[in-house]
Amino acid sequence: MHRLALIGGRGYTGSELLRLLAVHDSIELALASSDSQAGQAIAEVVSEWPHAGQTFEALEPKAVAGVDADVWVLALPNGKSKPWVEAIAQAHPDAVMLDLGADWRFDEHWVYGLTELNREALRSARRIANPGCYATGCLFGLWPIRHALASPPVAFGVSGYSGAGRTPSPRNDPDRLRDNLIPYALTGHVHEQEISSHLRRPVRFHPHVAPFFRGISLTISVMLTEPQSAGELQSLYRTRYEGEALIEVSDEIPEIRQVAGTPRLALGGFAVDERDTMRASFVVVLDNLLKGAASQALQNINLALGLDERAGIDE
Repeated sequence: MHRLALIGGRGYTGSELLRLLAVHDSIELALASSDSQAGQAIAEVVSEWPHAGQTFEALEPKAVAGVDADVWVLALPNGKSKPWVEAIAQAHPDAVMLDLGADWRFDEHWVYGLTELNREALRSARRIANPGCYATGCLFGLWPIRHALASPPVAFGVSGYSGAGRTPSPRNDPDRLRDNLIPYALTGHVHEQEISSHLRRPVRFHPHVAPFFRGISLTISVMLTEPQSAGELQSLYRTRYEGEALIEVSDEIPEIRQVAGTPRLALGGFAVDERDTMRASFVVVLDNLLKGAASQALQNINLALGLDERAGIDE
């Protein structure tokens, strides 16, 4: 039995990971840390948690040596993971570390955890940078045509307000969001940089937040180097993702309700402009808290530990 320590367990993504661990046969929770919720029963936050007496704990990096864990998950704000990584590496040099934040996504010494596209590297990984939620959708959407892009693709993304986290802000304020759609970070968003870096192609990305809680919809527009029909594009994607149980390629435009609360990603609705058959558009949807974060993290951890990739992940 592997033991997992979760640092920053009270956030939305941490809670989702705990729900998955509650039914995992090969990983048990060593500790879930939360300074603000220390002493609170985990079951009060995650109703599915089976151990009524287990509580969130306060923990500092200098104390990690006293935690018996061979897997460490960091669910911290961007820019906060470095002291934890250094302390864990010193105290538990053989442990698997996975960071849910953006701190290591551009570091070649960390394996980028886009599971279905980087499976072999993940099998031996000890340092895993989990992709961002928007980046996950864009990269799965663009990967099959990455060598056929004539110009930077444009992604128009809309996320539920859980993507803004629990800390109060205009992007998760119910009054501000009511009957509204809020665009933000229209240039240089960290996910735009992340997508461009791993696709090795420039990308233009426009994120928005909407008044629903969870899920992402991305409308992606591309210019191709050669004419394509919608059927040819769909066939290309079906071939690339054939056999991938958590990736669905559809004829119709996929909707968030199809994937919300699931570890699946759906893409489809391929359309080619009859006036210019090198101009195409399609849609990608996923749950930002699961395939965009917690369930993809668990896929990566399972692979790194030599377990069934989908252990603990309910389709």
